[in-house]
Amino acid sequence: MNIALISDENKQELMVQFCIAYCGILAKHTICATSTTGRMVAEATGLKVQRFLSHDQGGCQQIGARIAYNELDMIFFFTGPDNDDYLDDLKYICHLCDINNVPVATNICTAEMLIQGLNRGDLDWREMMYPRTKNVLA
Repeated sequence: MNIALISDENKQELMVQFCIAYCGILAKHTICATSTTGRMVAEATGLKVQRFLSHDQGGCQQIGARIAYNELDMIFFFTGPDNDDYLDDLKYICHLCDINNVPVATNICTAEMLIQGLNRGDLDWREMMYPRTKNVLA
């Protein structure tokens, strides 16, 4: 599955710790992220992470386009509830995920539920519903 990671500056360490904790599961999938988050996760975990632009340069829009084209299967978007800089992007990503039936976690509790479900195979329905002939992020 193709998984995207987005986090604001205040939540990047939480995203890194989450990815360290679940590195064994994430390693079985294709990971992409906005620029700084991707670099931090790759350095901390050794995972191969395709990096998009930074948030300020349109990284969320790049990820949003991939959601719209059904190229992503799960999104982890960690941001604080009071961070106005990410509010429009959070609404945009969540809206696209709702339209395209893509699971999205906006906090650590939901992220842990999704990652455990991914590990159990609970999300295999995405591959049956939306088959791909190749990995579009590779």
